[in-house]
Amino acid sequence: MMLYIVRHGETDWNRQKKVQGHTDIPLNEYGRHLAEETAEGMKDIPIDIGYTSPLKRARETAEIILKGRNIPLLDEPRIQEIGFGIYEGIHTGTQEKEPGSDEFNLFFTDTASYIPPEGAESVEELYERTGQFLEELCGRRELEDKNILISTHGAAMTALLNRIKGNVTVAGFWKDEVPPNCSVTMVEVRDGQAAIVKEGVIYYREKVKKWKTV
Repeated sequence: MMLYIVRHGETDWNRQKKVQGHTDIPLNEYGRHLAEETAEGMKDIPIDIGYTSPLKRARETAEIILKGRNIPLLDEPRIQEIGFGIYEGIHTGTQEKEPGSDEFNLFFTDTASYIPPEGAESVEELYERTGQFLEELCGRRELEDKNILISTHGAAMTALLNRIKGNVTVAGFWKDEVPPNCSVTMVEVRDGQAAIVKEGVIYYREKVKKWKTV
């Protein structure tokens, strides 16, 4: 089994450095362009089935990559982005501070000290649901010879990759930083065990700056 795990393309909120989480923001034109470039780069890779976060930005990214392919694309809530509750919609990493921005920024700068507000998810909960999905997928014998696209989000993708690397600590969550928009990581699964083959593959020509909060 080969997994092709991709982060969604850019949204207006990405560009504005606004916290998205479960807020259902679509791709912007540039985000669609990145997905189209990724589709071109992956056109010769046979894909048998796709799983996507049900949020618009991830689903549209998957639909663009898989355009013209007659394969199933399944919604998978366990790989949607972490929920940030009342922090969703605030700006982060900007000169002007908004109420709650300092508390939220701990999610990136000191993850072990981050306290999710009421109605939000913890990093441990994110690890749990994404880990359940990964374990279930890797154990499916009927898919062991298949190529699978997984369209997800920055934190959810990081949780998946951390688990594959054997790192499920909260403090070390961002050890490898936020995956760029439309970056693809290839994961090989043998006998139920996943291993990263290539990480952070970029198929578009533009150099996209890494997203930082500070």
